[in-house]
Amino acid sequence: MKTPDSKSALEVANGQEKRLPTTPPPMRAKQRRPGGFASFYQNCQSALQAVRANKMRSLLTSLGIIIGVGAVIVIISISEASTASISNRLSTLNPTEIVVRPGSLSAGGGVRQGGGSARTLTQADADAIASQVPNVAAVSPVLNVNGQVVYQNQNWSSTIQGVYPDYQQIGSWQMQEGSFISSQQGNDAVIGQTVLTNLFTPLGVDPLGKQIRIGSVTFTVVGVLDAKGGSSFGNADDVVYIPFTTAQQQLSGNTFVNSIDITASDTSQVTNVQTAVQALLEQRHNISNSQDDDFTIQNQQQVLSTVQGTTQTLTVLLVGVASISLIVGGIGIMNIMLVSVTERTREIGIRMAIGARPRDVLTQFLIEAMMLSGMGGIAGILLGIAGALIFAMLSQTSFVLSPIAVLLAFCFAGAVGVVFGYYPARRAAGLDPIVALRTE
Repeated sequence: MKTPDSKSALEVANGQEKRLPTTPPPMRAKQRRPGGFASFYQNCQSALQAVRANKMRSLLTSLGIIIGVGAVIVIISISEASTASISNRLSTLNPTEIVVRPGSLSAGGGVRQGGGSARTLTQADADAIASQVPNVAAVSPVLNVNGQVVYQNQNWSSTIQGVYPDYQQIGSWQMQEGSFISSQQGNDAVIGQTVLTNLFTPLGVDPLGKQIRIGSVTFTVVGVLDAKGGSSFGNADDVVYIPFTTAQQQLSGNTFVNSIDITASDTSQVTNVQTAVQALLEQRHNISNSQDDDFTIQNQQQVLSTVQGTTQTLTVLLVGVASISLIVGGIGIMNIMLVSVTERTREIGIRMAIGARPRDVLTQFLIEAMMLSGMGGIAGILLGIAGALIFAMLSQTSFVLSPIAVLLAFCFAGAVGVVFGYYPARRAAGLDPIVALRTE
């Protein structure tokens, strides 16, 4: 006979006793979700499969990123190469050189034309500086003359300048052969390497003692200058120097000069000489207010700073324009990702129905957007490097590639993918799995 205590293990139902289990059934193991790294790896695989499934569409989507990154790298490379070329060019010049140029010309209505448009400097100004300003080592007025240089059946359009003999010291010119002009008068001429290459090298003759013609005036070549090199901003070797007075009287007929070049006795005296020259010219030109100066004075460091500042400003402007391509590329990525979410609604529903969390879907689509922008960034880097290299070869300038520019361009491309891919990814993660499964 069973005790009441043992009766508790029985249950009466419909007049029959049913034995209840005395031990709980074994618990079903919970389904383990993939860990963090495994989940990320799966999302990367899914994103890569989606990109590979639509190769042409992915390429066209990344095209804006490719163009933007490539353009940024090319522009920065060209800018840095130009700056390096200018710095190298100016480093070969005399660090104590000071250049005085005519100021701007005032037109009617208070409009001022460009610097150098006025005709205010004369040979007398140059001679006064040489005799009255202390710590001046050399002075020369410079007169630009128009005309082609002709030798026999060869001719070449070059920069022709009338100068004093002291200009060799001012310009830090070394002679390859012969000597510099020795007088302000006479019909001697000194030529640069570019003129030598185009006039005499084709004929295989030594230029010393040969007769060249500028306009209707004949000159005798007495010297050939050493090469200084050129850049995209000009060629210092494409020049012919002739005596100043001869240029003024026989070729130009102009009493004004294009510039006055000065050399201080020492680098420490450059600022003092510049100040003294300004005061003397203001006195000679009857100017009481320095803001009304009809001339400008610059030393080599100021010239370098001005050119570098201009180059940097232009670079920033062009990089800003190129960055618009990245923005457009980002909009293209957002558009394609929204289309992809619409096309793959049922797939998203199935994934969520079998256990995928909204953040898994968000991560997958975000990785896909970043993959598109990242691949576009890599292709853009290769395109930019190739473009900068081709430009350097065609322009005969140095090839400069900034690793920082490459890194920033790639990071910006990645950021574009994150920013413009987040909304489509968020939209995919917010889908109702039941509604998504009903979608055909």
